[in-house]
Amino acid sequence: MSPAEPDPSPRRRELLEAAYAYALRGGLAELSLRPLAEAVGSSPRVLLYLFGSKDGLIRALLARARADELAGLRRITGAREEPRGLRPVALELWRWLSDDAHRGLLTLWVESYARSLTDPDGPWGGFARATVQDWLTLLAAAQPAASRETGDARAERTLVLAVLRGALLDLLATGDTGRVTAAVHRQLASAEG
Repeated sequence: MSPAEPDPSPRRRELLEAAYAYALRGGLAELSLRPLAEAVGSSPRVLLYLFGSKDGLIRALLARARADELAGLRRITGAREEPRGLRPVALELWRWLSDDAHRGLLTLWVESYARSLTDPDGPWGGFARATVQDWLTLLAAAQPAASRETGDARAERTLVLAVLRGALLDLLATGDTGRVTAAVHRQLASAEG
């Protein structure tokens, strides 16, 4: 929803939350309106009316997932006056990423990220680029303001993001939390701060 759009109806919000719970369980790749509508207590016609199209529903679900992810990450990075440094923030981020409670959201994130790369003109378009920027912005806030925009600082947070993203893919594929967490800790030991 853009800032110019009016607040969505309570029914739209209710169905979006139900559809989001459905997507967290089963993803979006093979999303079909009829089974989704049945699962959320609606009809395909009502979903199309409220979201404009299937693509509109997917865009709304992606925005909802992104908002959920950012809320979780912002709780970690927090609004502190002094930056805490990349290493402690990255370790807290990893604890959040490796928590089983977030598995559905993160699996949905990976699916959407990949679809954004293979279907840039579809409803996923721009999702990967936007989430990279989201994460880099959060990591930048962990760095000292005076050096945040140096080439070294940008490279350091890009490396931290690459480590976290790669470890997340490994964890989702294998479920081997101990091995992957040990690798993350080892790699982040060299991160500044």
